[in-house]
Amino acid sequence: AMPVFELAGQGVWKVKGTGKNYVSGIVPKTITQTRKDIKEWLSAQQLATAAENAKRYPLYNLYAEIQKDLHLRSQINNRMLKSLSRAFVIKDKNGKIDQELTDLLNNQNWVYGINKAILETVYNGHSLVELNYENEKLTTTLIPRQNVDPVNGLIFFDYTDDGKKVEYRKQKEYGSWLMEFGGNKDLGLLNGCVPHVLFKRFAQSCWSELAEIYGIPPRVMKTNTQDKTMVNRAKQMMTDMGSAAWFIIDDSESFEFAKGVTTNGDVYKNLITLCNNEMSMGISGAVVGQDTANGSNAKETASISIVQDLVDSDLTLLEQNWNTTVIPGLVLLGIVPEGVSFGFDPTEDLTELWKMTTEAAAFLEIDPAWVKTKFGIEVVGAKKADPARLSLNIPEGFFV
Repeated sequence: AMPVFELAGQGVWKVKGTGKNYVSGIVPKTITQTRKDIKEWLSAQQLATAAENAKRYPLYNLYAEIQKDLHLRSQINNRMLKSLSRAFVIKDKNGKIDQELTDLLNNQNWVYGINKAILETVYNGHSLVELNYENEKLTTTLIPRQNVDPVNGLIFFDYTDDGKKVEYRKQKEYGSWLMEFGGNKDLGLLNGCVPHVLFKRFAQSCWSELAEIYGIPPRVMKTNTQDKTMVNRAKQMMTDMGSAAWFIIDDSESFEFAKGVTTNGDVYKNLITLCNNEMSMGISGAVVGQDTANGSNAKETASISIVQDLVDSDLTLLEQNWNTTVIPGLVLLGIVPEGVSFGFDPTEDLTELWKMTTEAAAFLEIDPAWVKTKFGIEVVGAKKADPARLSLNIPEGFFV
């Protein structure tokens, strides 16, 4: 295929052609903000996995809603940003690092967009990305997942209208301007987080009602409710006394708090904690930095190690998708030459690398120039050993 782009210098690609721009034809939709429940989740899940005429938009609308939960959002960010912040390398067909192309791609917004779309397949199951050329810049746009049917390979321009669709895998742009990541039937980790976010919201709602009633008890006034004059006077008195809830009952009636109101909300707190822990287990594989009552340094260290294992798997996912999908597409567009590969420097973890370097320095000669390049430490020379620290050097009369 003939190249579509040519390098114009300073990391800018000059366009010679363009894709079809499927994103511009998608009809924007407003996501309803009504309260969600488990029944709605089960219905959306069943519709997404239907054998015939499956629809994913209710489930993905639900995914968009639950990601407003700050705890869930923080867990996803903690894991994703560790991978997105890692610098990658591009190697030529001989296995040597192409530093110029590496530096160029590491500073491109559209590359960040592709990496983000790849990592989001862990949580959403699927991503379909379209490259475009706008304002003399290459851009990456995620086609809304609500509008994509990955099982049958369809893009719905209006996900409520089955008539407006296109088979994207049969288009000439597929594999170059259109890049697909993730599994066709995978619903992602967020599917397991939905019930925990919904139960958490329920617990928070109940707890807030308890705080309103228990924190500021309602005021009660007894009067003769048959006498309109007395009732009106009672209303005026209760209104003038403050903004707390109030009501008027007959002098022959009585009002009492239900027994459950005397609780301090532990039942809701425990449910919220359970939901947070379950979401952490699903996204991070461990509960990190949350359990202040039963936490310990050893537990936190082990949990962080588990999270790092997941980050390493995400880096592997990026490598696989780049080398099997992204780079072949970029070769077709003339953005990168044939034979290059994408990867991460295994020594990029500077904390672990520094530990290995200091341990090896006791037995091996370390290149000062490499230390300066890798860690930014100006090395003048080897430090002379202090004789006082190498022997007992016991002064005379010490044992007297």
